[in-house]
Amino acid sequence: MSSTVSIIVLCTFFITAFSHDEDVHTIRYSTENFAQELPKKNHFVMFYAPWCGHCQRLAPTWEQLAEMLNEEDSNIKIAKVDCTTDSSLCSEHDVTGYPTLKFFKVGSGEGIKFRGTRDLPTLTTFINEQLREGEDEGAEIKPPQPVSGLVELNEENFEKYVSSGKHFIKFYAPWCGHCQKLAPVWEQLAKSLEFDSSISVAKVDCTQFRSICNQFEVKGYPTLLWIEDGKKIDKYQGDRSHEALKSYVSKRMGSPEAPTEAGKTQNEEAGVGILTGDTFKHGVENGVTFVKFFAPWCGHCKRLAPTWDELGKKFIGDGNVNIVKVDCTLDINKDLCNEQEVEGFPTIYLYKNGVKISEYSGSRTLEDLHDFVKQHTGHDEL
Repeated sequence: MSSTVSIIVLCTFFITAFSHDEDVHTIRYSTENFAQELPKKNHFVMFYAPWCGHCQRLAPTWEQLAEMLNEEDSNIKIAKVDCTTDSSLCSEHDVTGYPTLKFFKVGSGEGIKFRGTRDLPTLTTFINEQLREGEDEGAEIKPPQPVSGLVELNEENFEKYVSSGKHFIKFYAPWCGHCQKLAPVWEQLAKSLEFDSSISVAKVDCTQFRSICNQFEVKGYPTLLWIEDGKKIDKYQGDRSHEALKSYVSKRMGSPEAPTEAGKTQNEEAGVGILTGDTFKHGVENGVTFVKFFAPWCGHCKRLAPTWDELGKKFIGDGNVNIVKVDCTLDINKDLCNEQEVEGFPTIYLYKNGVKISEYSGSRTLEDLHDFVKQHTGHDEL
């Protein structure tokens, strides 16, 4: 008798422990709230029993799926129903074995049974297929607006496209809330780099092109990878703001215009000085200083660079004129560029005895740049 009691107590403990596992992200439904919540969003529901071994093995994956998708702005909810406590609800949905996984499209009480392998990639692919079918049945979907500079890669063009050069690629899933938040920032990044042929900004939809994402071991969304000549070089794990991403690109591209230990360098051949946040105030306090605020990845800056070097040569030996530049992507210079109200690249200011006199907005030819400086110094010869 005592042996039977022990077994019952042990089984009760096991079931209780399992039924109270920490579903931090998975939503638990019962007969009381299932019908009320189901029409609000698409749902993927696991009907299970706590004692079921298959259910126990699936539980961590199901929780991972819920962590990815159960966000406020997501159009799908990942949930579960305990059939040992809500047997009538499970019977209503023809649950005859555990676990039974069903996808409920918004507005429909009839579930579509999942019959595939219970791993995360297969489950996410199934979700995406169901969501797409729902879109096809609804109103006409407007095609996405093209964004300058952003390349959309697929299985047909990926390998050839990334086989040479430098690429910053977003691997994503359309239903992922974090991906949706990043999307406009990623487009902005691509737009800001569209004239720089040395770097491409691209994206890959992992729900459509799983083989690419598996090849690069993408295990979560979004994953941002730096790829050079077809090989993964780095995984970006920093802040996803436009400025942070832009700074990362600049560092990966490398800036040849780095300051010396003193914080200021002078290219003897070009005659162009380099100022930093630490040396700027002292560097502009005497005479006329013509400053180019730039970013290494900026196409307009690259086109101006040789002209700026030529301008520097014209004033070599003139103690009253300094032609200098500031790299706004370097951490040491970010506060300086903000203080000087640099809002685009290149931005060109003229300072006289430490005071900002004017912003240059004219033609970027050598003659016009020289004439502008001449107006403030009295130089006559080009």
